[in-house]
Amino acid sequence: MQPRVSFAYGVSANKPKHSCNCLRVEKASSFQAFSLINQTTNKPLKAAFMHYESMNIDELAKYLKQDARDVHKLANKGTIPGKKVGGEWRFHRNEINYWIESNLHEHENETLVHFESHAPIECERGLLVSKFLGEACIASPLKASTRASVLKELVTLAEQSWQIYDPAAIHAALVERESIASTALAGGIAIPHPHHPIKNTLGESIISLGIVPNGIPFGAPDGKLTSIFFLVCCIDDKTHLQVLARLTRLFRKEGFLDALREMNSQADIWHLVRQTELSLMLPA
Repeated sequence: MQPRVSFAYGVSANKPKHSCNCLRVEKASSFQAFSLINQTTNKPLKAAFMHYESMNIDELAKYLKQDARDVHKLANKGTIPGKKVGGEWRFHRNEINYWIESNLHEHENETLVHFESHAPIECERGLLVSKFLGEACIASPLKASTRASVLKELVTLAEQSWQIYDPAAIHAALVERESIASTALAGGIAIPHPHHPIKNTLGESIISLGIVPNGIPFGAPDGKLTSIFFLVCCIDDKTHLQVLARLTRLFRKEGFLDALREMNSQADIWHLVRQTELSLMLPA
C-alpha cells in the first residue's frame, strides 16, 4: 500500500488548523515552511523552507563539519548567528553562509574543500573559478585608481560575459556591500560581491578579474594597498560560498598571487587560474 502524502504549509499563528485527505495546514513556527507529510506515519518526508532554509544543531554541525557539542557551545556564546524557537536552536542557512564567508580566511583547507562540495554544480573536473571567469572578463592593468572606479570597471568587465542583464543593479549592490565592510583581504587582494544574489540580474554566475599593478587603498585589514580584484556574482548563495572557498584556497597556493601580478595577457592569466585550480584537485 502506498503511503498517503500531503502538503503542510506554514501559516500565520492566527489561522486555525485544518485537515483533509489531501491537504493539511498546520500552525508553524516563525520559520515559514512546507513539508511533505506521510499521513500513515505522520512524519515529514522532506522539508524545504521558503526564502530561508532552516537548520537545527545537528544539521548545522554536519554542514560545518564540526562536533554538534562544539556548535551548541558556539551558539550559546552568540558566535554563530541563530535563535531559539520553542527552546531549540534554529539557524538560517543564508545567515550561516554569510557568517562562514566572513571567516573563510580562518578555516583550514580541509574545511574549505567541504564548503566547496556543499552544492555540487555541473562543471568540467569540478572547476569553479575558471568556469565562471572568461578571458574577456580579465583586465591587467585595470584602468582604475579609486575604489569607485574599480567597482565600475569590474562590472564593465563582467558584462563581457553576456550574462549580466542589469549592470546598474549589480553595481549598486557592490557599492552597498562595500559600505557595510570592505571586501579587501590581507595580501593585496579583494573579492567585491553583492551581499545577496539579486534576482533577474544574471543568466549565470560570473567572475571578472582586474589587476591594478601599483595597488590602491581599498580598506584592507593590514592597511596595505590592494592590487588584485576578483568580482564574484553568483546566482545563489550556495554557489557563492563554493566560489569564495575555492578562491581562498587559490590565494594560498604558493606563487599564485605573485604570478598574477606579473602577467598582462588575458589568455596567460586565465590559463594560470585554470592550471592552479586544477592543481588544487590533485591528491595531497
